[in-house]
Amino acid sequence: MTDIQIGQTGHAGRITLNRPDALNALTAEMSVRIETALTRWATDDTVRLVVIDAEGEKAFCAGGDIADLYAKGTAGEFTFGQDFWRQEYRMNAMIAGYGKPVVTFLPGFTMGGGVGVGCHASHRIVCENSQIAMPECGIGLVPDVGGSFLLGRAPGHLGEYLGLTSARMAAGDAIHAGFADHFVPHDRWAALTETLERDGDAGAVAQMAVTPPPSQMATDAVEIDTLFARDTLGDIVIACGAAEGDVAAAATKALSRNAPLAMACALQLIRDARTGASLTQALRHEYRYTFRAQEQGDFLEGIRAAIIDRDRNPAWAHRSAAQVSDADIAAMLAPLGDDALILSSKETP
Repeated sequence: MTDIQIGQTGHAGRITLNRPDALNALTAEMSVRIETALTRWATDDTVRLVVIDAEGEKAFCAGGDIADLYAKGTAGEFTFGQDFWRQEYRMNAMIAGYGKPVVTFLPGFTMGGGVGVGCHASHRIVCENSQIAMPECGIGLVPDVGGSFLLGRAPGHLGEYLGLTSARMAAGDAIHAGFADHFVPHDRWAALTETLERDGDAGAVAQMAVTPPPSQMATDAVEIDTLFARDTLGDIVIACGAAEGDVAAAATKALSRNAPLAMACALQLIRDARTGASLTQALRHEYRYTFRAQEQGDFLEGIRAAIIDRDRNPAWAHRSAAQVSDADIAAMLAPLGDDALILSSKETP
């Protein structure tokens, strides 16, 4: 069984992630095949739009396949991860800037690398069980695959809240935050897909969409903004710890669990994206961190604790937000020189 199915049905280029037992986790090969297909279809007039979906209802894509990254990283083969992220980010940028409509169906979990495939599309569809999140700070990484760009454009300071706490968005939350566009009940997806394939008109998505469920995060917006507008990660941690209410309590728990260095760098990336960075610039800035993450950050320790030993007790390099200095952040986000991310043949480092 292939990990990804790619073909054309009617007027639609069709990409189906096909690793349901692994929650459709994205491998390096899958990412390359998506990029190759999109490149081919870009100049094929018989393909009017692209539909990306996944086998199973548990997950569109729960993230990147990080087991290989751990194996290579612990062996000192850091170029494997660096090459993987470089190619993945190029694919993310291609989806975002594609010259034809890209329709993504996002059931169940869409997290991390799944956001990069599913949430830069022009028409992003969620349903009753959709759960979208950027949980990277929990494994010593930053919200990447262009996630910092999406977080930076979320209303108010919701982006900081989502990025630092790894909180999950239900369907209404995802639409409110700008990670999705339309709510279509799951039992209508097959009919919608057939219509897209037959007509090649992405306008069918809006026609079949219904009013989404209310967003709890929109209801909690004032509290979230009050807590996460603070200048530094340390200030945010103090504010959450001093506040009362469910939002502050859940945030305090998450902030005490996630990697301090990753959270501090994520805060910088999200705020940089909010002040005018393009998606491509955000990807380049994220790559500065991920390029260094295996050797200089907490990424390998985060994976060990989460999926290798599963002890859920990572020994982060910094024990608290207060221990992360401005110099630590600057070192992880400094320009890469000749190693800078190149997203097209027209660019230079």
